[in-house]
Amino acid sequence: MSHHRTPALLFTLSALALATAASAQAPKTIYIGMNGGDMERSYTKYVFPAFEKIHNAKVVVVPGTSSDILAKVQASKEKPPVHVMFLDDGVMIRAMKMGLCQKMADSPVLQDLYPSARMPGGMAAGVNVGMTGIGYNKKLFDEKKWAAPTSWLDFADPKFKGKVVFQSMPSSSFGLHGFLMFNRTQGGTEKNVDPGFAKWGSTIGPNVLEYIPSSAKLSEMVQNGEAAIFPLTPTGVATQKARGVPMEYAQPKEGSVLLMVAECVTANNDNPALAQKLAEFLLTPQAQAAALEFGNQIPSNLKTQPGTPAAQATVDRFKGYMKTVITLDWDSINQLRPEWNTRWNKTVER
Repeated sequence: MSHHRTPALLFTLSALALATAASAQAPKTIYIGMNGGDMERSYTKYVFPAFEKIHNAKVVVVPGTSSDILAKVQASKEKPPVHVMFLDDGVMIRAMKMGLCQKMADSPVLQDLYPSARMPGGMAAGVNVGMTGIGYNKKLFDEKKWAAPTSWLDFADPKFKGKVVFQSMPSSSFGLHGFLMFNRTQGGTEKNVDPGFAKWGSTIGPNVLEYIPSSAKLSEMVQNGEAAIFPLTPTGVATQKARGVPMEYAQPKEGSVLLMVAECVTANNDNPALAQKLAEFLLTPQAQAAALEFGNQIPSNLKTQPGTPAAQATVDRFKGYMKTVITLDWDSINQLRPEWNTRWNKTVER
């Protein structure tokens, strides 16, 4: 038997080898649904590159609010458009109940999270923790010699007429949180929002300049002096302050609302192994330290070490706010929210 190979055969074998090598080296693309804007920028620039290098992968963000991402995955649940999704905690509970998440792979990193960040059944986990309180326009407050806000009832103060900006309750966790805390001041609960709806039109409603679908417009509205006071997180305020937007955060005396961003691996996605690796990586101290330093994202992993004095100060402030944080009754909220959304659209944003 001859071992002589023709040039044509050698060329074919070489081409095949090169093609195989190129195929092996081509990065695998994995899609993640998360908030656009600041969160997308900080993760894309400072968090994902380490994962991409380790796993020869490319992480692509599909931006949107939690409600947007949930709707996209629900509409294509047999072939979801993202492999991993970030959702606000209340929305994540809905996603889990809809069967849109697969159980997270067991990993030691899960034991390093805040207990509240480990969600029921191991289906999802908190990536960062925070709270919705009051953001305000520091420049405007200084000019008017107004004292910093201290209460959810400050949104009803007549001096803020035409200067309150409120996120729309149906589309924003901030808007939902703000409304539910006002409802509590009026004697309501998550099972009974009648007091909040009854009083809104004569208290906060007349002060509202605009109901916005998300917080994307806030920085512009603060800079041009339109917005004086609005629901927002310390993280959101700190990110805008770093850009020179004159915002400050105030912790309401009635408490702020716990707001955790959770992640899950979508059910039926086409690369579950890599998706699980990404979800695990995003819970590590390495990933969370970068998200803290460059995105002001408060870590859910208790072993995360802040890399700078400024990052440590952010975490220390957060721990102070946590002392009066309110955890909402999400089972009641998710059951009743469609009815609330309809009521809000008919009576508030009509």
